[in-house]
Amino acid sequence: MPILTLISDLSVPVVIVLILIHGLYKGVPVFDTFLEGAKEGIGVTFKILPALIALCTAIGMFSASGALDVLSNAAAPLTDLLHLPKEVVPLAILRPISSSGAMAIFQKLLGDLGPDSFGGRVASVMMGSAETTFYTIAIYYGATKVKDTRHTVVAGLTADLVGFVASAIMVRMFFYS
Repeated sequence: MPILTLISDLSVPVVIVLILIHGLYKGVPVFDTFLEGAKEGIGVTFKILPALIALCTAIGMFSASGALDVLSNAAAPLTDLLHLPKEVVPLAILRPISSSGAMAIFQKLLGDLGPDSFGGRVASVMMGSAETTFYTIAIYYGATKVKDTRHTVVAGLTADLVGFVASAIMVRMFFYS
């Protein structure tokens, strides 16, 4: 495996050097082009900042109000039907909304249940199989100034739900069969 580690360690620097060499070969002012891109990136950051602030505020209010707990308890019949451990329901609710909020819940779950428990394993797979759907939509649609998300939210949440259910199924299949 040392060769894979070496390749992994060198891949990013090699790509950067290749980009610089290609730019110089084509006669592109590499540093000036880099600065233009950085300036454009700062402009994009300021364009999406209001959406980020609104999303972070809404997440904080959602968690602090106790709505997460109420929603988790209300989802219990559905999670029982889908064979999801009840401990991971808050994670499944918050993961499409906030990566940092989901990470805090995930760390608490691992501390409470242990990483080798059924709930800990399902939570671990969930973290890798779902996207922060609303955050991603806010960033991309905010940057492109698209107002109508059409089917994006439904498709993203459907993919998250499938990821959550598949997490429990896969953990059960691989560890408990």
